[in-house]
This record gives sequence, structure tokens and C-alpha cells, in this order.
Amino acid sequence: MGRKGGSTGLKRKPAPRFWPIHRKEFLWVVKPSSGPHSLKNCLSLAIVLRDILGFAKTRKEAKTIIVQGKVHVDGRVKREDDFPVGLMDVISISDIDKCFRILPSNKGLMLHPISKEESNFKLCRIENKKIVQKGRTQLNLHDGSNILVKFVGPENSQADTYETMDTVKISLPERQILEQIKMKKKDFAVITSGKNIGRYGKIIDIEKTKGKKRKKALVTIENENGDRYQTILSFIFAIGEERPLISIPEAAQIV
Repeated sequence: MGRKGGSTGLKRKPAPRFWPIHRKEFLWVVKPSSGPHSLKNCLSLAIVLRDILGFAKTRKEAKTIIVQGKVHVDGRVKREDDFPVGLMDVISISDIDKCFRILPSNKGLMLHPISKEESNFKLCRIENKKIVQKGRTQLNLHDGSNILVKFVGPENSQADTYETMDTVKISLPERQILEQIKMKKKDFAVITSGKNIGRYGKIIDIEKTKGKKRKKALVTIENENGDRYQTILSFIFAIGEERPLISIPEAAQIV
């Protein structure tokens, strides 16, 4: 009987280019397991501890740290060294009392140090939504998770409050919605893909074209220096209305 499923191994050469690994030093690298993020948009915990943070010299050492329950992702203990972490995930390491949020950078993804207080919440973009029963809507988020929202009232007048591409601020690890950011002009946003990945700024314009899919609409953002960048809406992640709800790298600070 033939083997079923995809390969569990990954060679270093075809690995995503933003991974901070030596391509020719060794043959194999830790492949992230199937999970909340796609292979090209994630890192495995072993790579985070060994190659980025330098807390381990080998995979065996990184695996020992993870198995002991010292690493939390979004407020929950993860014991698999190949667990995938991606955009906006919060990584906490209990022994050294340090927390990081994964943000987009000009090379792909980066670990941004955050405070203990900020590690108690996460931003998620709504990718899709579905009415599962009367008065209940399921929100499908960018990290592969779902949140069931209940609406009170005979007419469920609030059923359209949440729209795709909006951002919700959720508590960790409870995963309760704390705040909603509507996708609109003057929002603070970050570009998550394309040639301008990692750029932060205010949304200046969102194109509205009849007959065109909303996710393909052109969006223009402007940074604090007045530089403007244009991309499609599916590459935009709103992070705040009057101000960013999360800390961002200093080089991209918005005045």
C-alpha cells in the first residue's frame, strides 16, 4: 500500500526565503506541521528558539525547552517543536519573562518584542463569516481559528456588524472579542504581502469599482514621511483607528 499524505521533511534550499537559516550548512530543516498558517507564511517553534532567538544550539535542545511547557503561543502551552507560528501570533517564554509578536517585515516575518501587558491580546482579521443558526454568526479568522458571535434581539439587527477584512482584538487565552476595527479610510494599517510588505501607514484611499471583487480593490497608504504605497485590499491588515493598538518596530513608527 502506498504512502499517504504529504512529505514530513523539508530541505533547506526550497524553504521560505525569509527563514534565517544557512542554506548549505545542513541538508534538512524543521518543517512546520499542518496548522493555522500556510508553510510559506509561518515559522516552526524550533526555528524561532534555535535560529532567531538563539536559546538553543540544536533542535534537540529546542525540543527539550518546548516539551517542558516553557513556550506559550497565544497564551496556551505548545509542546510540539514543529508547531507553526505566523502573522500576529504572540509567543511568550516563561523562564525569561519575554514576549514577542510576529509582524511582517520587508523580508517576510519578524519577531517584535512586546510588553507583558500587550501579550494579553491579539489582532485577527476576519477572512470570512457564516451564519450557522439564527442569532449566531461564525467569524473565520486569518489564523485559522473561528469565533462564534451571538446576537441578541428578535431581528438580529447587529448581524452585519462584522464584515470581512475587518480586524478584531481578542483576549488571550480566552479568545473573547474586546474591540472591532472597521476596514475604512484613516485607519492605521500594515501591508502583509507583496513588494511593499512590512510598510506601515494610514489608509488614504480604498478604490470602489463596480463588478470588482472587494479583496482586489486598490488601497493607498501613507507613512509619516508622506511616502505612499499602493497594494490590494487582501494585503492590508488594519491595526487601529485613531492609533495603532499594538506596538510596531521603531523604524516604522507613525506620528
